[in-house]
Amino acid sequence: MKLPPLRALQCFEAVARLNSFSQAADQLNVTQSAVSHQVKLLEEYLGEAMFSRHGRSFALTEVGERYFEEVTHSLSNLSNASQLIREGQTGKIRLALYSSVAVKWLIPRLDDLKQKYPEIELSLNMMADEPKCSDQVADCFITVDPPKTNFVVEFLYAERLYPVCGHKLWQQIKDKPLPDALWTQPLLSVQNLFPGEQLAEDWRRWAQQGGFEMPSDTKINHFSHMLLAAEAARYDQGITLMNHYLMSDQDRQHNFVRIPMHEVLTGDNFYFVYKKSRAKQMDIVKLGRWLKQQCFE
Repeated sequence: MKLPPLRALQCFEAVARLNSFSQAADQLNVTQSAVSHQVKLLEEYLGEAMFSRHGRSFALTEVGERYFEEVTHSLSNLSNASQLIREGQTGKIRLALYSSVAVKWLIPRLDDLKQKYPEIELSLNMMADEPKCSDQVADCFITVDPPKTNFVVEFLYAERLYPVCGHKLWQQIKDKPLPDALWTQPLLSVQNLFPGEQLAEDWRRWAQQGGFEMPSDTKINHFSHMLLAAEAARYDQGITLMNHYLMSDQDRQHNFVRIPMHEVLTGDNFYFVYKKSRAKQMDIVKLGRWLKQQCFE
């Protein structure tokens, strides 16, 4: 079924709402004659007069009044639907992020977010790999590979690693010289921390940063994910390199001991990103502000 031209509906709605062809033209940024032409086209299309004209004055006809109510409602629905796609639903935000960041860093802090911004309803989409920055996935993202265009990109932190172990294992090595004591224990290595490099590249780079070499006979256990290596370390199965932002207060107090040695940068920077079209969506702005505060506390 053929519908009337949207431009004609906009012109009719503006004239009826403002009761003025000239003011409607100013608001729509077109000429008054263009507005009159569109209204005439609409009346011809409908086969009904929308306005009764008396010299220079005019008023909505009975049909026009009913039609104005319907058009106003429909245009409002269309505007809301467009805004929902463009900016998302107010108060409800979908955040896509790496599973390790979600479990070890973000979730323990969510009570603070709820206290500061109770109006934000945050749902998490945990990703094993790099999240695709698409509306089909989420409204905003934490990523190390932000899009190059059409997105707001806000720096959160640079990833760095340091050695940690469980309390029982620490009791075995705490009085021995470092780093020699580390080589007597299994090292828990995470694959793909440094893509394209050889196995145990995380420990080799850490040793290089400290100015020493890792012995060739050091026992190394390999894990596909940092969370797995962290759990193994928590149960005293070896020593791992932990992202400093993935250590919760509970971890520091009860689960791990940070071995007093240097850190190494992985080269990955974490960013909070969202579409530029949503730059004025206050719920996302508030979330980004809160995330940055958490990174620098």
